Amino acid sequence: MFRLRLKVIDYPRRALILTDTPRRNCPDCQGLGGIEQHYGYPDTGEHWGSDIEPCPCWSTWRMTLLPLPRWTRRTPPAGYSSEPPF
Repeated sequence: MFRLRLKVIDYPRRALILTDTPRRNCPDCQGLGGIEQHYGYPDTGEHWGSDIEPCPCWSTWRMTLLPLPRWTRRTPPAGYSSEPPF
């Protein structure tokens, strides 16, 4: 069963998407949607990296609804002061 929500993403382009939400009371992932696995070097035991395996309580399904426009960066006018008025 899908628990749908709206979300804004920034990569590869800013867009509004419809996506599934992980189950909050899942005993495996505690509502995070994935189980983190740490890897280490077998000889020294130093941290090598980590990977997140998706939990079966949700799917990575998503659908782009609306690409959003890029906002232009506003620069203050030349005579503008950044000092407070007091």
